[in-house]
Parts: sequence; C-alpha cells; structure tokens
Amino acid sequence: MNTRRVDVAIIGAGTAGLNARRQVEKAGAQPLLIESGPYGTTCARVGCMPSKLLIAASDAAHEVADASRFGIEVGAVEVDGAAVLERVRRERDRFAGFVVDATEGLPDTQRLRGHARFVGPTTLMVGEHTRVEARSVVIASGSTPVIPPPFDTLDRHVMVNDDVFELRDLPASVAVIGTGVIGLELGQALARLGVRVTLFNPFDQLGPFSDPRIVEASRAVLTSELDIQLQSRVLEARADERGVTMRWQDRDGATHEARFEKVLAAAGRRPNLAALEPEQAGLPLDGRGRPQQWNPRTTQWGDAPVFIAGDASGHIPLLHEAADEGRIAGANAVTYPDVSTHERRVPLAIAFTDPQMAIVGTPYRDLDLDAVEIGEVSFDDQGRARVMGRNRGAARLYARRACCTLLGAELLGPRVEHMAHLLAWAVQMQMPVQRILEMPFYHPVLEEGLRTALLDLAERLKVTGQCRCEDLAEAPGA
Repeated sequence: MNTRRVDVAIIGAGTAGLNARRQVEKAGAQPLLIESGPYGTTCARVGCMPSKLLIAASDAAHEVADASRFGIEVGAVEVDGAAVLERVRRERDRFAGFVVDATEGLPDTQRLRGHARFVGPTTLMVGEHTRVEARSVVIASGSTPVIPPPFDTLDRHVMVNDDVFELRDLPASVAVIGTGVIGLELGQALARLGVRVTLFNPFDQLGPFSDPRIVEASRAVLTSELDIQLQSRVLEARADERGVTMRWQDRDGATHEARFEKVLAAAGRRPNLAALEPEQAGLPLDGRGRPQQWNPRTTQWGDAPVFIAGDASGHIPLLHEAADEGRIAGANAVTYPDVSTHERRVPLAIAFTDPQMAIVGTPYRDLDLDAVEIGEVSFDDQGRARVMGRNRGAARLYARRACCTLLGAELLGPRVEHMAHLLAWAVQMQMPVQRILEMPFYHPVLEEGLRTALLDLAERLKVTGQCRCEDLAEAPGA
C-alpha cells in the first residue's frame, strides 16, 4: 500500500475542490485533489450548462409557436427531439471538456483517483491502494439527487436531472416529482418542447419564493401554462415496459390516474458525506446527513482541521457560492489552526424559468417586517415588457426603514437575471434607495420596472420620516 503525506487533502475535483486546490497552491503548500468519479464540474456536466441548453431550445420553440401574437403566422412547429438533445450533449461536452482538460493538466503529484474515506482525524484511505496523511482536509464531494418513495424502486423508468441530458430522444410524457427550481426549469422546458408534463408536490410549495405577493404571482403565471399538482398524494406508482402508471389524490381529494413514459425525480439533493465515514474522524452528521456545527464564514466543521465547501455543505448549492467556499476552505486549511472568518458575497439566486425568478440579498422570510419598507412593481403593464409580449410577473424590493439602504428583493419577470445582478451589487455596496435612484435608467428598458419599484419604496421610506428620499421625476413607460 502507498502512503502519501500532503499539506491539504481535497476530496472532490468539482468547482469547490478546484478552487480550494488553487488557494492551497497559491499559499505555497502541497494540495492533493482526490476524485472517484469523472472530472468536470456538476455545473458543466449535469447542471447549469446542459439545463440552460435545453431551456434555450425550448425558448426558441415557444417563441416560434407564440409568434402569432405579433401578427406573424409560421404554421405548425415541429420539434426534432433527437436533434435538440444531440446539441445539448455536444455543447455540454465542450463546456465540460475545458474543465476536464484543465484538471488533467495538473501535476500528477496533485491528483489521485479513488473513493476516499476517513480512517482518522486527517487520515484518508483512498480505494484500498493509498493511505493519505494530511495536515488538514477539505471536503468538496458534492451532492446526490434524492429519489423519494415509491419511485426509488422503479429503476430504469425514473430519471434524475443528470439523466435527462443522456436521452436519445424526447419522451412522450414525464411526471416531474418536485416543484423547486430544478423541477420547474426542466418541466417547463420539456413541456415547451412538446412533452406532456405533470408536476407533483405533496406540499403547497411552488418555486423558491417566500414573499406572499410574489408567491401569488408565480402561481398564477405557472399554473396557467403547466399542469401542477400541489398538495397531491401519490397513492401508487407501478412500472411496466411502457412506463409508469401513477395514481394520485389531488388537493381536493379527487383521485386521478395517468401513464407517463418517464418519471423525473427533482425532489432535492443530499450532501455526499455519509460515504466518507466522517464518524471515523469524530465528525457527526445531523438527521438529514448534513454536518453539525458548520460555519459558512470559515467553512470549518466544528473545531476540527476539516473544511467543507460547495454542495457537500448543504448551504447554498450554487456554482458561485461553491467557488467562494472552495477559496475560503483552501485558505483556512493551509493556515489551520489559525482560522479566519471571511466576508460572504450578498446571496444571489436565479431560476431560468419563463418568467425568470430571482432572490437577492435578504429574502422576505428573513425580514424584520417592523424595520423595513417594501416597494413593488407589476410587470403586467411595464412598457418594455408589453412591447416584448413578456408582461408577466412582479418584483418586491426591501429597504431598512432607519437608513434607507436596500436589503434584498424577490423578482418574477422577464430577464430578471440582469436586474438581480444590479440589485445584488447595490445591496452589497449598502446603497440607500435614493442613491440608487440617482443612477441612469434608459428608456424603454425592463430596468425601468426596477425604477418604478424603487420610487414606490422611496415614497414609503419618506413617509416614515426617518430618512430623506428625493422625489425624483417619473419617466414614461416605466
């Protein structure tokens, strides 16, 4: 058996692990990147990029099919499912290939293949061939999709998001289990490509929002297009060679039955920690398989010389957060036991549904409603949104009453991915609402909708008398 002694052992060669490795190397220490699966990040291989490729195809199909509202008749739209998925894989492989090439280009002394498990506080057994003794460990092992019962016994008929992109053609029908971001993005994309889709959730939760006005708007928009069964109870799911027959009870107690060619499990993801046997290092997991006493500003697991970054932490499963956590974990792993807290960027989450969804900074659920004012805008009559025929949705912006600084926002609307970035920058810079309103707003653009919400927010803040907000002029089409 081989024994390798390194400064920092890093379990997982995804976004978080690669950033941790870079930080360790930058500090002049010796990293070892351990990976049991294929190289290439979750984002590039099975997440962000292939899903956006599928959504781009579905958007194109939807635009063509909906062109008649502009007086343009194009006839029937024919979707070549095999060609759609071939492009998804081709472009996906291109994105992932860049990461794979970069990882394989690292020195052999920094890479090791095999499954790692703890056999001591900072000692790992990799496969049965190598014992790794490190001064500290970074866990960046990612997460795994959860397949809830009764679908966990149906084998080949059940997909997770990873599997969707390996399909050789579009299925005729799909039952989507889960109405979170992944379920909504993929479910809507498949439906717009001609697949019969029904989404199920035993709870009354649709999407990521907590602001009651935005929740209401998102339900009205999405249920007008998609078959969504909230508060439904699956009574039976049985498989045969043609697919899965599901019987369920809807929220009103009525029983339904339908056959689906495929089931897509989009019910969340579980951190890949248990298989590392962290108990051998004295590291406890909670009832959901997540680390106890994990600090997001240091990434340290309790007070151990072990740091967790990316999806493995169960914190915020987004690529930019994984990159930041990898950097923090790598920096602290090198200097342990001298561990430093790091400032985290303002939270920013975007869902690429249509309309798009975004949450910036402090969400509604975490507000002290006695200390904030809320401004809002509807996109139903927003000028540019109506021009584009994308006038659906709403946005709500939150500011501190005492000092007028922007705290956060929840947005549902056309291309809010761009507006969300502007707001995230403003929140991180702790900009007062009146200062944001001094920035230029072109006409006619969607961002004028933000201006409307900011003017509403400024007026509400001025009424409180606790901070001065300018009564800036309005512009047409906002």
